This record gives sequence, structure tokens and C-alpha cells, in this order.
Amino acid sequence: MSPFALAGDASAGSDVFKTECSECHSVKEGRNKKGPSLFGIVGRNAGTAPNYKYSDALLQAKWVWTTDKLHSYLSQPAKQANPGTKMKYDGLTDSKQLDDLISYLGTIH
Repeated sequence: MSPFALAGDASAGSDVFKTECSECHSVKEGRNKKGPSLFGIVGRNAGTAPNYKYSDALLQAKWVWTTDKLHSYLSQPAKQANPGTKMKYDGLTDSKQLDDLISYLGTIH
């Protein structure tokens, strides 16, 4: 298991999700908003949430959303992490909040 998943507090990560992510994402299975549902994100191939229209940039990304990949992706502006993405996010620079968020996302399945 990744050190990022182990380092975080999932309960605190739920609060981070609410302030940082919930405007655009849901954790309910199959409920897409501006962004795709993050239900089951950890371990899922990028660009594969059902019934969501992804950018070509994310459809062409050949990665799995591991805790390490989420850490890398969410710690920087989305346009830098995946040039051409539709996602508008400046990145989460608080390492504790980032670890908490990733821990929380790992519990959503």
C-alpha cells in the first residue's frame, strides 16, 4: 500500500473532499456532476467512469488512479498534470490535507 494512503486520516479527508472537490465531483456510484463520480477511483483506469464525457487528454492517458498517481495529479494544477484536461483545479498544496483526501478516496468503493 502506498505511503500516501497510510499517512492520511480518512475522516479528515471527507472534510477536504467537501471543500475541495464536491462542487464538481460526487462519491456516489454513477453520479457524475461537472466531473465524473469518484466512487471507486483508487484502482480505476483513467477516463473510464461510466456515462461521463472525458477530454481527449484524459481518454488518452494510459494510467491507473493509484494513490501515488492521485498524489502527483492533485498536488499540482490539473492543466500541468494532464495538459488538455477540462478539469479546472489549481492543486492542493497542503500535504496533510492531500494525504487525508487520498486516504478518504481510498475508502470510497
